[in-house]
Formats: sequence, structure tokens, C-alpha cells
Amino acid sequence: MGEVAAKIKIMPSGMDVDLTRLKENLKKAIPQGARIHGFSEEPVAFGLKALIAVVKVGDIEGGTEKVEEAFSKVEGVESVSVVELGRM
Repeated sequence: MGEVAAKIKIMPSGMDVDLTRLKENLKKAIPQGARIHGFSEEPVAFGLKALIAVVKVGDIEGGTEKVEEAFSKVEGVESVSVVELGRM
């Protein structure tokens, strides 16, 4: 079984969300079988920044769904969406 790398865009619920703390909470929420490869920040508008997480998961059907569900339950997260997906 191969691996898939997914870029996942995480929108914070507001500009007052501490992105450093949010990154730590997302790392704690990652489900078994998935690994966070890194984070970057992407300016959205008016000072609001989104987090872009690169996550590696097994190449199975619904591979990123558990990660998306786990991330969406983290406090301070407004929305989660996969923006890019590719095999490794």
C-alpha cells in the first residue's frame, strides 16, 4: 500500500485564534495511521490567515476523511477542506 499526501486548508473561526496553539491542537487530534508533514500559513483577507497542513495517509478509500473529521472537531476551527491530493 502506498501513501497519499494531502494539503488540507483549515480556516480558523476568527482572527483572534492563536495559530500556534491551533497547530499544536491539530497535531494532538491527528488520527492513527496519519502523519502531519508540516504546516504553512496562507493569507486570506483583512489579516485573517488559513493554515495549510500537509498530511500523509495510507492510499485507501476515504483516506483523508478521518483527518478532516478530527480537524473539524478542534476548538477554533471554522472549516476544513482538502485542496490538493497526490500519491507519493
